[in-house]
Amino acid sequence: MGLFLKREMRAADRSRKAVSRLYASKAHMNSVLVQMKNELSTEVTKAIQSLVKISSIQGTRQELSKEIMKAGIMEETEEDTFESMDDLEEMVEAADMELIKFSASNVTNILLEIKPPGGIATSEDKE
Repeated sequence: MGLFLKREMRAADRSRKAVSRLYASKAHMNSVLVQMKNELSTEVTKAIQSLVKISSIQGTRQELSKEIMKAGIMEETEEDTFESMDDLEEMVEAADMELIKFSASNVTNILLEIKPPGGIATSEDKE
């Protein structure tokens, strides 16, 4: 009877260890399942975000296409205008000079409007 009891105790011990391993495996599987759900959720979120980006990109692309078309029309108009002029370089130089004059005039006006701090007298104040 001692031998039988010893065998039964070993079997019961092995059964407890097996049950313990089963619980550990179940916990591990649940952990893996949760991780997989999180990864799936992340992937779904990324996919949805990319779809949202695609729709906004399509709108931007359409706007850009319109602007490019406008620019093309403007370029054609400019080309037509410049074709009638014989000397383009002189025109560019004249335009540059006008731009410089305009800029200098605006800078001068802005500087004249600035009041010096601390009551420093300017040439206008002396008059």
